[in-house]
Amino acid sequence: MPYRVALGGFLHETNTFAPSRAGMEAFEQGGGWPVLTRGEGVFEAVRNVNVGASGFIEEGRRRGWTLLPSLWCAASPSAHVTREAFERIAGDLVERIRAALPVDAVYLDLHGAMVAEHVDDGEGEVLRRVRLAIGPDVPLVASLDLHGNVTPLMVESADALIAYRTYPHVDMAETGRRSAEYLADIIGTARRHAKAFRQIPYLIPIAWQATAMEPCRTIYGRLAALESEAVPTLSFLPGFPAADFPDCGPSVVAYGASQAEADRAADEIAALVMASEEAFRGRVYTPDEGVREAMRIAETATRPVVISDTQDNPGAGGDSDTMGMVHALVRNQARRAAVGLIVDPAAASAAHAAGTGATIRVALGAKSRVPGDAPLEAEFAVEALSDGNFVAPGPFYGGARMKLGPCACLRIGDVRIAVASRKAQMADQAMYRQVGIEPTAQAILVNKSSVHFRADFEPVAETILVCAAPGPMPVDPAALPWTRLRPGMRMSPLGPVFAGA
Repeated sequence: MPYRVALGGFLHETNTFAPSRAGMEAFEQGGGWPVLTRGEGVFEAVRNVNVGASGFIEEGRRRGWTLLPSLWCAASPSAHVTREAFERIAGDLVERIRAALPVDAVYLDLHGAMVAEHVDDGEGEVLRRVRLAIGPDVPLVASLDLHGNVTPLMVESADALIAYRTYPHVDMAETGRRSAEYLADIIGTARRHAKAFRQIPYLIPIAWQATAMEPCRTIYGRLAALESEAVPTLSFLPGFPAADFPDCGPSVVAYGASQAEADRAADEIAALVMASEEAFRGRVYTPDEGVREAMRIAETATRPVVISDTQDNPGAGGDSDTMGMVHALVRNQARRAAVGLIVDPAAASAAHAAGTGATIRVALGAKSRVPGDAPLEAEFAVEALSDGNFVAPGPFYGGARMKLGPCACLRIGDVRIAVASRKAQMADQAMYRQVGIEPTAQAILVNKSSVHFRADFEPVAETILVCAAPGPMPVDPAALPWTRLRPGMRMSPLGPVFAGA
């Protein structure tokens, strides 16, 4: 008989310092990802989408397993998941897995950095509850985002945690496939691998975690080389440095045929990460510095200069509505410049009411009231309108169907602004094109993203600059008002040490 494998997904990356929390509506809307889906509908919801469950399902079907989906959901990064949303989703997931028993294994598609209003360790709690439901002997494997803040409870509850190896995350579905391949090695047997878990004592800014750049390129290269029959899976997670709880930070998780093998692999990667601390720092511009440098480069460039508006990255909890970079573009009279996305439902609605070709006066953006930020109150030309429904075919979203609500292209001077009603990280050129902006025809592009945009924009960019305009996700995590980190953690590479609140 084919193996019976239950599966589910519950993903959220939590910035505990962000302005907005994630309730049920956030998971029901998806924020650029498939919406909350239960039962057999999961198969269609994640089909051909770059998420872990998609790859796992493909590989599981290839192996002839009977797959039993519970539910799958994700929401845009934000502040805490509400108690109500966490309990309803986690409770439903566990009950559906329990109803599927007996099963031969369970796979979970998780993020690894979820914090709920009442639970610091969201994934640890989900894994703990699933483990209680299925018992100690059923294999339980989870895929994780490499931004996961791994905890001892997560390691204890799962038989394996397997993380992405690319940032931008172009290998999410591939990680699901790797999880299925690992599970295939232990399903139907009593064999389990020894575990080794190491936590790194400094926070790594997400802007410098790109895996095609050093030092991550070398670290992940060595990690892949260490995998073998003796060490079947090994993960380095740079972590998500905006979750104020003791287990926030980078980690290494290794699984070995023996404890000595697992320890040896974990220790080698941990030592390499420790030796790379200084390399996890880079050049950051102020908004005016970045715009002026981009304008200077654009004078002779043949491709767009791309600026990362990293501190309002909706992929790190921002609301994608701060206006610091827009003010800088207008103030410096930038030419052939575009910004995306500014999330302002009221402005989008006003544009739709006025129609293409109209001029409207609105106070654009800054609804999240980030300190130091202010709306841009001005007259804007309405150049294009969209219903916000489109496919994002680039390597990060991987064909995800976007539902951003009413959208518009607003122009002030020679600056074009892609305005949306719902937030999603600017990581696909289609997010500009759906409001009539051709990104490759611009001299300057300002993207509200830290790294994921690189997957689709780096091939068309003259160069990439990182700017720090006001926003809820400081490029330097030491700037955050930490109160609950582990004492002794350095709050940035070679930075100040957290000594307690």
